[in-house]
Amino acid sequence: MFRRVASFSLIAWILVSFGLVVFPVHAQTSQAPVVVLTADNMPVEPAMKLYLDRGLQYAVDSNAALVVIQLNTPGGDISTMTDIVTAIRSSTVPVVIYVSPPGGMAASAGTILTVAANLAAMAPNTIIGAASPVGSGGENIDTTEDAKIKEALKADVRTYAQDRPPAAIQAAEDAIDNAKAYTVDEALESGLIDIKANNLNDLLAQLDGRKVKTPNGTQTLITKGAAVVNVDVDLIEEALQLFTDPNLVFIFLSTGTLAILIELSNPGGWIPGFAGAVLLLLGMFGLGILPVNWFGLLFMALAFILFIVDIKATTHGLLTAAGAVSFIVGGLVLFNSVHIPGVPTISVPLVVGTGVFIALGFFAIVTIALRAQRRPVLMGRLMMVGKVGVVRSDLNPLGEVQIMGESWTARPAEGEGPLTAGTRVEVVQMEGLKLRVRKHET
Repeated sequence: MFRRVASFSLIAWILVSFGLVVFPVHAQTSQAPVVVLTADNMPVEPAMKLYLDRGLQYAVDSNAALVVIQLNTPGGDISTMTDIVTAIRSSTVPVVIYVSPPGGMAASAGTILTVAANLAAMAPNTIIGAASPVGSGGENIDTTEDAKIKEALKADVRTYAQDRPPAAIQAAEDAIDNAKAYTVDEALESGLIDIKANNLNDLLAQLDGRKVKTPNGTQTLITKGAAVVNVDVDLIEEALQLFTDPNLVFIFLSTGTLAILIELSNPGGWIPGFAGAVLLLLGMFGLGILPVNWFGLLFMALAFILFIVDIKATTHGLLTAAGAVSFIVGGLVLFNSVHIPGVPTISVPLVVGTGVFIALGFFAIVTIALRAQRRPVLMGRLMMVGKVGVVRSDLNPLGEVQIMGESWTARPAEGEGPLTAGTRVEVVQMEGLKLRVRKHET
């Protein structure tokens, strides 16, 4: 029965998931369509790469005239940026990056992505720049390494912007060297971008007739009257993007570890162990995406060690208190060293609240353990005295009673008269394997 229900549930989920996936649709026309990808408030991380790769491939498969990437990003890691640049530069379909909506930005790695496109455009009230590299934890890089990375990035932008005026190349290098940022008008004046467009329709109108270089040679853009096909972020890419939120990763790690400890302390129940393993795997996957300070993870591990030791030791909760402090410090250090504008940082109330909650849980376990140690051990005869059961056959004088789910031979206690079947009785004495019982007054 369980397998049948599980099979039907799996089939239902597949059908629902299939229905939730948004497939791009466009009107039938003889003119090649324009494919629009929207990376709004999306860091340059694996989720963006997966999304843009899929969109670029769709453009090739549909013989699109152009791909427009509407970009609003705070930046991200260099390796992912390099992979995306490679995909853009090798695309046989021309790629235009349009920094939008108004108020958006192409910061840090987004600057280099914009320069690497065939054409670059910006909406009013947008900015571009601030492309100085930082370490994986948001910290400043060692002087020698910093110089190497900056020189490599500047060499890249000189290659991408070789057809642009010298002022554009200088502006891009200043963005890398000095973290300089530019308004749309400043970027347009220097030649760092090609177009200032109020909206997508305005952009397509200005792009019509322009010539661009692709791996297949120079192409003339025909965008006037072209059908626009929006390729949206799908469920997998949205799920992957969640791992750029340190708060969610923190919850995965702390909850997963707690579930594993519950399973180890009460072996046999598979649900906490399975859930904990899944949550820990998701948390570790998130750590592989996010820039982290690994000392924070060590502090969190130390906290759980202190919690476990306090259950076995007799410190009366002192180690649990120390573990709570270590857990909170670890959570705050783990992600809050990341200084990428626009990327969420760990919530201080979340860390403190989780630390206090877990510490209180372990303190409760310690309290129960201490009470259990102080309680006298009852075995054999002492364990039976005081137990309540029911007479199964008349005690006149010997009969049968049921105590704790077991049948015992019993007789009435001194001074107690015969007891009939169905009477509730209490054990007052044990004589060998026979019980002395009296009527239980409720």
